[in-house]
Amino acid sequence: MHDAGPWASLTIRTLDRMSRENAATWPDKPALVFKGDALSFAGLDQRANRIASQFAAEGLGQGDRVAVLCKNNVPWFELLLACAKTGVVFVPVNFRLAPREVLFIVNDARAKLMVVDGWFSEIVAEIEDELETVLKTLLIAGQEAPAPDHWADYAGWRDAGADVDPNLPVTAADPLIQMYTSGTTGLPKGAVLSHTNLNAMQQTGPYDWDPDVDVSLVVMPLFHIAGSAWALSPMDYGVTCIIMEDVDPGEVLRHIGQDGITKVLFVPAVILFLMQHPDCASTDFSSLKLVTYGASPIPLDLLQQAVGVMGCDFVQLYGMTEATGAVTYLPAEDHDPKGTPRMRGVGIPIPPGEIRVVDPDGRDVATGEVGEIIIKSPQVMLEYWARPEATADAVRDGWYWSGDAGFHDADGYLYMHDRIKDMVISGGENVYPAEVESCLFEHAGVADVGVIGIADETWGETVRACIVRAPGSAVTEQELMDFARDRIAHFKCPQSVVFVDELPRNPSGKILKRELRIHHGDG
Repeated sequence: MHDAGPWASLTIRTLDRMSRENAATWPDKPALVFKGDALSFAGLDQRANRIASQFAAEGLGQGDRVAVLCKNNVPWFELLLACAKTGVVFVPVNFRLAPREVLFIVNDARAKLMVVDGWFSEIVAEIEDELETVLKTLLIAGQEAPAPDHWADYAGWRDAGADVDPNLPVTAADPLIQMYTSGTTGLPKGAVLSHTNLNAMQQTGPYDWDPDVDVSLVVMPLFHIAGSAWALSPMDYGVTCIIMEDVDPGEVLRHIGQDGITKVLFVPAVILFLMQHPDCASTDFSSLKLVTYGASPIPLDLLQQAVGVMGCDFVQLYGMTEATGAVTYLPAEDHDPKGTPRMRGVGIPIPPGEIRVVDPDGRDVATGEVGEIIIKSPQVMLEYWARPEATADAVRDGWYWSGDAGFHDADGYLYMHDRIKDMVISGGENVYPAEVESCLFEHAGVADVGVIGIADETWGETVRACIVRAPGSAVTEQELMDFARDRIAHFKCPQSVVFVDELPRNPSGKILKRELRIHHGDG
C-alpha cells in the first residue's frame, strides 16, 4: 500500500476540494468546452453536487463502484467529481473492448451503477442479464441507438438531485478511480488510484500551467490514463479544457487553429495523422507552446517534421496506469530535430519520483547495464483491486516493479531496452500476447500460437500471430483474424498471421519470443 507520508514537499489537494475551490475562484470561467458548449467551473461543481445527492438516494456510499462506458464527454468529469465528493470509486471502461471484456470488468469491480452513452448501449444491453451487481443503468443521450426502456435518462436523473455539497470527510489516501490494465495472464486488473496519486500527478508534470494564458486540448480517450491524467492536470490550475469526443485529425487541427490551444498530448500515431492531413499545411499553429507525446516510440523523421511544422516545444513522457501516468520526461531541450542519442531514451524522473534499474534480487545494476525499471513515487497506485498477491508482487517496499527493462546512461537518463512481459504497444494501447494467444487457441484449426509485436510506421507496433496449424487444418490468415475480431477488442487482434511448423521453446516449455521476433518479426 502507498500513502502520502514520504512526500511532505507536496501539498495534496483532494479532487472534491479542487472542484469547490475552482468554483469559488473562477465561477464563470469555462472549465470544459464540448462541441461548442461551455460548462463553467461553478456549473461543473453544481452538477457534481447533484450527482452526489443522487448517489446517496441510490444507496451508494464510500467504496462502492460506478462503471462508466462512454466516449469523451462532460458527464465523465461530472461523475468523477461526484465520486470525489462521496468516496464512491469511479471505474472508466475502455469503449474499445468486446462485450465479454466489458462484462468481466464491470463484474470484477462489483459496480452498483452503470452509466453508458448511446454509442455503446447495444453492448451493455447484450450483457445486462449477466451483470452481477449493477442495480441501475443510466443512459447518456445524444447518440441514437436502441436501449432498454427500463434504463434511466442520465441528465434527468442528475438534475433531480439537490445542489448541496455533501462535504463528507475525504482523505488524500481514499481510493478515487479504478482503471483496468490488461493482464499478462489474459485477465485485466483494476489499478486503484487515490486522491494523492492523482493530485501528485497534477502537480509534478513538466507543464507549467498558466490559467491566464493556457487552453488545453483533450484528444486521447479518457478511459486511458494518458487522456484522464492530461485532462485533470490543467483543471487543477483553472485552465480551460476543450474536450474532443473522438480522435479526429481534421478537428484537432481546427481546434488548434481557431481556439488558441497552447498545450496538448498526443500518441505518435496521432501526430502522424496530423502531418498527413490535407489541412495541416494551412493550420495556424502559432498559439501552440507544448506538445507532449508518449505511449509508444516516435520515428525521428516524423518528430523532425512535426517540430518543423508546429514550431513549438516537444516533451516525451513515459509511464503507466499503475503510476498514474508519466513518471519520466525527455525535456524539450533534448529534442534536437537533427537527432541526438538522448532522443532514443525516455528521459529523467519527474520529481519527487525516483527511478531505479535493478536485477531480479532488487540490486541496482551498473550504468549501461539492462535491468528491470522500478519506480517510487506518490503516483504509485494503492493496489490491484481484490488481488492482494498481484499487488504484493508489483509493489515491494514502496517500489513499483514495472515489468519494463531498461538502463541508465552516465547522466541519469533512462532508456527502454525491451518489455519483460512481452507487451505490445499498438497506437498507445497495451496488448498482452497471452490474451490474444488465449483467444486464438479456441479455434479448432490452431495447435499452437505465439504472439509478437512488429514495428509499424503508423501504430508503433501491430500484433502478429505465429500459428502452428492443427493436423489436417487449412485455416487461413483471414479466418483467424476474423475469429479474433468476434472475441476481443479490435486493437488487440492480429494484423498479420504467419504459419510455422513449430514454435521455439525453452526446456520448461516457454515460447522464446525473441526467436519469434528474429525469424518471423522485424528482428
